Amino acid sequence: MNFNNGTEQTVRAYKTILIAGPTASGKSGLAMTLAKRLSGVIVNADSMQVYSDLRHVTARPTVEEEALVPHRLYGTIDAAQAFSTGAWLRKVEKLLPQMREEYETVIFVGGTGLYFNALTQGLSEVPETPSDLRQNLRKQLADLGPEELYAQLQTEDGVGAALLKPNDGQRIVRALEVLRHTGKPLHYWQSQTSKPLIEIDNGSTKAIVLTPEKAELDLKIAFRFGQMVEAGALDEVKSLISRRLDPQLPSMKAIGVKELGMALSGDIALPNAIDLAVIASRQYAKRQATWFRGQMDFRWGRFGHAGAEFLQF
Repeated sequence: MNFNNGTEQTVRAYKTILIAGPTASGKSGLAMTLAKRLSGVIVNADSMQVYSDLRHVTARPTVEEEALVPHRLYGTIDAAQAFSTGAWLRKVEKLLPQMREEYETVIFVGGTGLYFNALTQGLSEVPETPSDLRQNLRKQLADLGPEELYAQLQTEDGVGAALLKPNDGQRIVRALEVLRHTGKPLHYWQSQTSKPLIEIDNGSTKAIVLTPEKAELDLKIAFRFGQMVEAGALDEVKSLISRRLDPQLPSMKAIGVKELGMALSGDIALPNAIDLAVIASRQYAKRQATWFRGQMDFRWGRFGHAGAEFLQF
């Protein structure tokens, strides 16, 4: 179906719409417009916008926007939790039947490619491992170095060790913690794939990727981060830092947390912190765009200009 010259009736044939794209590409605005027109609900597919502590620094929908149309899975997780793709998928699976009954269209929107892959291709979900085991292995990594832990992995799981590089400390730790907790190697769990929740080829789903020009996106990223700071991102980061959370938590790695934290501690001036965050956001957007090109096949339509062509119905 062609959305460039389609009709409203054609668009309404889709009961599920997936909107992916790099940060600041206009995904949320497009989702809002579609949700209003199609009596839809918007479901978060961004791994940082799940955190309740990070509304401004992740450019989560505002309270006013959330009041205009139904939103799900935004700001539901505390920053102290390490939220996984599997945990997100389980929440979606639980919510989906109810959303199908209550709304005409379910609209997934976000920039986390792994979420969309899990949704449309299934997921090889690895069981959660105890935090004390993980911390112990991380300490060994820091004290002994990756080569020592790699030698341990070779002894306990030669096949898994052969898949890794001896200096890849993070992946070696992950392989060891899963093996020691579950009794089965990581590659075993990765071979167990769940059934997809959404079938792109079923005729009632439309999947699109927003592909803005780099120069346009760079400007939007800079402008948006300035808006985020004006809206209260600095106070938000100050509150988050005061909790003294593990710096390895995903929430603490959100773009803007480190940079604004440096300004709050007096290490650099606020304008410099903003510049660093903008640079990091642009680099992230480039990685996202590369991932979408490589991982999302011909079934995903490509649209520029914040999806304006998609709205021509």
